Amino acid sequence: MPKLRTAKPDEVKRVLERLGFVCLRQSGSHLVFHHSDGRWTTVTMHKGKDLGKGLLRKILRDAKITVDEFERLR
Repeated sequence: MPKLRTAKPDEVKRVLERLGFVCLRQSGSHLVFHHSDGRWTTVTMHKGKDLGKGLLRKILRDAKITVDEFERLR
């Protein structure tokens, strides 16, 4: 199992969209993604800042994908 690395918000957005998530709404810098099977998560989009490991792990847990799957789709 690879170690979780920090990620750019655009990378996370791209991976979620590849998995079938759709951006429902945006409130400031927070994008809310929803999947047709009921999963949803929020991604912060701050320019020039990476998502930390803790926040990224929470997003992956909400999306119900593994670190391996995320790294493969990255």
